[in-house]
Amino acid sequence: MTVSLEQEINPWEAQSARFDAATKKLNLDEGLVKILRYPNRELIVHIPVSMDNGKLEVFTGFRVQHSIARGPAKGGVRYSPDVTLDEVRALASWMTWKCAVVNIPFGGAKGGIICDPHKMSPGELERMTRRYTAELVEFIGPEKDVPAPDMNTNEQVMAWMMDTYSMHMRQTVTAVVTGKPINIGGSRGRREATGRGIMITCDQAIKKFGLRPENTRVIVQGFGNVGSNAARLMHEAGYKIIGIIEVDGSIYTKKGIDIEALWSYREKNRTLAGFTEAEKADPTELFQSECEILIPAATENQITSRNAAKIRCKILAEGANGPTTAAADEILAANKVFVIPDILCNAGGVTTSYFEWVQDRQGYFWKESVVNEQLADIMISSFNDVVRYADTHSVNNRIAAYMLAIDRVAYTVRQRGIYA
Repeated sequence: MTVSLEQEINPWEAQSARFDAATKKLNLDEGLVKILRYPNRELIVHIPVSMDNGKLEVFTGFRVQHSIARGPAKGGVRYSPDVTLDEVRALASWMTWKCAVVNIPFGGAKGGIICDPHKMSPGELERMTRRYTAELVEFIGPEKDVPAPDMNTNEQVMAWMMDTYSMHMRQTVTAVVTGKPINIGGSRGRREATGRGIMITCDQAIKKFGLRPENTRVIVQGFGNVGSNAARLMHEAGYKIIGIIEVDGSIYTKKGIDIEALWSYREKNRTLAGFTEAEKADPTELFQSECEILIPAATENQITSRNAAKIRCKILAEGANGPTTAAADEILAANKVFVIPDILCNAGGVTTSYFEWVQDRQGYFWKESVVNEQLADIMISSFNDVVRYADTHSVNNRIAAYMLAIDRVAYTVRQRGIYA
């Protein structure tokens, strides 16, 4: 069946296509499939904010809790003009499967506010964040739903959310959010965790191809928190980062980019443009250049049926959520691209968020070396679980990851039974 590009890039449709394929392979009961498909709760809130110019503005916010079968819901909050309920709904379900793939005791949630944070002052962002949190206060909490940073949100936003929730509870509740500053209950290693998880899964993938890091060319799309940390950690591990793709400048050099120098340049100049130790590159051509590892670490729908045949990597390591559409999966599989699916590849962030939640609840905080060691254990065992599942069931890695995750959640739902 031919679908339009609009249908193909709809994140909820993309999630549903993978879900349907996985549940058919698992041969699950029809009623159980319905339970797993739909979110547990969807909230829409309208947030009045007093702007700096004295006017009142009303922003629309969402929080979708997809599943609480295996534990509290868990997922980020994003601020963007492009936030939609379909997107948040899809991201919440992806979080359910992501937590289940790495076998941590959370369900999935996601939140977002339709706004342009780049056009808002810190004061406006704080007032909006606090009112959004207040609207959700009865639905979130350490045992209910634990928000985290996502696109255009950060440690400061989490500090505001934690403080607002704590004021309503009349006590400090650090475990209500993760991704906080370290001095108020954040975890060491959290900021680098998603990038580190990408590196760990790439380490496992290159072993399957008989590659060594120094002979492995890597192109990274996106130089935000995820992409920059993945690039820096992989550069330190000996990988040859030959290209970086960013909206403010894409660069390439076949000898490999000095990521530390690029990092310092970006810190100083707030842009990659003008970096003289690599050539300026066309972002589309660079994305389709030959390499061993391509890491899309920007936004959704970067690889579609329109460009999938032009992707020339051996390993596609999905640092972003939903960078590849369901229609593109078939093309990549036909071209024998080894995909490390997003719900596995970028699960280092939620895994270390779990560590942060545990530390907050214990009131005891770990050394960064312990965090990284625990993260490596979980990411390596999860990678092996997915690859083994793919081999056993003769499916690609993405469907294997979905099957593994859905099977774990379904097993828990069956054990708990249906309350009626």
